Amino acid sequence: MLLNSLSFRTGGQCTLSLEQTDGWLRAVWSGYITTDDAMRGALNYLAQVGPFHTLYLLNDNTSLRGPWFDSVEWLDRVWLPQAIQLGLRYIAHVVQADTHNDILTLACPAHITDVLELQLFDDVASAQEWLRTCQLPLNSPARLSQAVRKP
Repeated sequence: MLLNSLSFRTGGQCTLSLEQTDGWLRAVWSGYITTDDAMRGALNYLAQVGPFHTLYLLNDNTSLRGPWFDSVEWLDRVWLPQAIQLGLRYIAHVVQADTHNDILTLACPAHITDVLELQLFDDVASAQEWLRTCQLPLNSPARLSQAVRKP
């Protein structure tokens, strides 16, 4: 279910939808996104997550072009505490297709792993598989095998 779509002056866009069958929110970023655009999109997520009480976010950057969001400090200091307070616990972050990395792969705050798990992916299918595994009971065989494989 489409929740909303933000279009930016640069031609970039952030679309937020609730994947009801899968039980997560999906943010799809495309085009060129400035730091202000990224902050606006991230704040938009916070405004939507509360009513849906979802633990899971699929953040898809595969269609981004150019540099993206140079403010990890803002994410760490402002956005993450609010997202955690609203109940977010698992983020599957799919990196840009044109670079196979983005700012989160370069500087991710280590302390978030105590309350929130962030995994980075090169493709959406792997990110979806991981989120589905996160939804399994902690003692399920699939969840236990994932924990064994985790570095």
